[in-house]
Amino acid sequence: MDNKLENPVWHSLCETHEKFAINYDNVKFYNPTICPFGAFTEASKTANALNEYATLTDKFFLVSETKTPTYDKDKILLYKKIDGCQMVLENLTDFDITEEIIPLTEKHVDDIFNLVWLVMPGYYRKRTFDMGKYFGIFKDQKLVAVTGQRMQTNDFIEVSAVVTHPKYTRKGFAKQLSQHVTKEILTAGKHPILHTNKGNPAIQLYEKLGYKLSRDMNWWFFHKK
Repeated sequence: MDNKLENPVWHSLCETHEKFAINYDNVKFYNPTICPFGAFTEASKTANALNEYATLTDKFFLVSETKTPTYDKDKILLYKKIDGCQMVLENLTDFDITEEIIPLTEKHVDDIFNLVWLVMPGYYRKRTFDMGKYFGIFKDQKLVAVTGQRMQTNDFIEVSAVVTHPKYTRKGFAKQLSQHVTKEILTAGKHPILHTNKGNPAIQLYEKLGYKLSRDMNWWFFHKK
């Protein structure tokens, strides 16, 4: 599995999420209506692929642990490189769930999108919902916290979209949802992983759940000129 974790987007698009893949000479992207992520094995091929993908969407990411993608500076702008990290579950810390956690369905797609973009804009698309299972906590008949699954292979599933409405933070919602989704992944017979920015205070939460830092994972954020 470690080989797949070195290039998680690539292997997701080769396996469980192959149906979402767009392939440009072995540079693979998600359909941009699903997720604006791509990955590669040969950096020399990314420039042409980025030009092609830019005809479908204005902003997108290439994800890589160590390799630096090439790009056509006349057509593509590198907005920034986001220094991220990958975490993998070592031993799950179990604790009581005190909130009612609801499986989210198609009727919740807009609510999930609006909450994620309120708290963490940039990554999530409405049809990101199709990548895996999502769960939420409701208060006053409103979705106030959500956590779901994103990248997947035959071996791992990524915990993602761990967000809580600003008015409902510090109540343990993210912790309970993250544990719930982690258990769902384990029940499916796969290994839980997650990605976040370096220095994110949430890393401490994930470590308390039993995750450990495993490697850097860079997110190259490109704009079409």
